[in-house]
Amino acid sequence: MSVNLVETIQKKLGYPEIQKIDPNTQQPAGPEDKFSQAAVPAVLTGLYSYVQKDEGAEKILQVANSTMWVNKFFEADKNEVAQTISDYSNKPLDQVETEMNAIANEAIKTVKENLSADAGIKEVKDFFSDRRKDILLYLVPALNMGRLLHDETLDDNTNKMEGPVSSLMQNIGSAFSNPVTGEEINTAK
Repeated sequence: MSVNLVETIQKKLGYPEIQKIDPNTQQPAGPEDKFSQAAVPAVLTGLYSYVQKDEGAEKILQVANSTMWVNKFFEADKNEVAQTISDYSNKPLDQVETEMNAIANEAIKTVKENLSADAGIKEVKDFFSDRRKDILLYLVPALNMGRLLHDETLDDNTNKMEGPVSSLMQNIGSAFSNPVTGEEINTAK
């Protein structure tokens, strides 16, 4: 069963419904709670980027809870990410950082619940690759997460499009960007 991380985290943490972003207007498709609309997809996008490195994928398998996930996901840009979400949502910065870590902890818990007990780095990467499109459907473009995570493709409005042609094009793109572990690289040599 495929789990939609955005919707699952939103429900588990009791946030109001998070809206998909309209690809034409680049705005949420319906009424939004600005904090959850910004923070949940932003944290999940940071987590997606973090697990693309073997060390990140391994770390989320090993660590249960942490108050430092946001630091790990966003590194030097953590303050700017938190400030951007604070500005977007009009929520105090210290509260934003605390809630972002709560979102990260719940996301990692949810990922572990949906992986087998013997899952490894590749399974973590595959799990997130399979959910990248779902996460980006909700990501508010005004946050500029692509710039902050040094991956401009995250902000591409084609990630907000749904339908058979869009899905086909996104699947082709995903096939070429499927994550590879360091172990697979070493085996291929």
